[in-house]
Amino acid sequence: MSQRTRILVAVGALVVLAGVVLGIEALRASSSEPTLEPGSIPIYLDGKLVGGFIPDDLTTLEQVSFVDAEEGKTQEGWLLRDMLLLHVKESRLKPDTRILVTSTSRGKSVEITWAEVDDPANWVMFDFAGRGTLKLVSVLERLDVRDEWVQDVNKIEIEND
Repeated sequence: MSQRTRILVAVGALVVLAGVVLGIEALRASSSEPTLEPGSIPIYLDGKLVGGFIPDDLTTLEQVSFVDAEEGKTQEGWLLRDMLLLHVKESRLKPDTRILVTSTSRGKSVEITWAEVDDPANWVMFDFAGRGTLKLVSVLERLDVRDEWVQDVNKIEIEND
């Protein structure tokens, strides 16, 4: 084999090796889960981590408010709908998609559907609790009084059937 042929074979092998390495790296990057900032609230879609947010991230969204029926206090915050759409394409959310919002520290959770979250008349929203954590409030019957609110939210799971 001539010197020129050996050089061409070596260059060809390097090109193939570089292509394999780049391909593996691209595949690994596309299948990896997002990295969450400490203190983030993770969002899972069908069991896979798709994103997360810290409470301060909500301040970039439009703020809304309603007066709760129990105490007549104004609840001011951000729609769960708007926050979810920052991390999940609307086409992945069907009316019967289940959304589970959980507070493990309080041992509380609520399951609501995308249709309920998507309806602005339900006011399904996050509000800051007194300690600076998030609470989920709404005018929905199962979330319309203080005892039913999910305070200290730390996980959101979205499930499609």
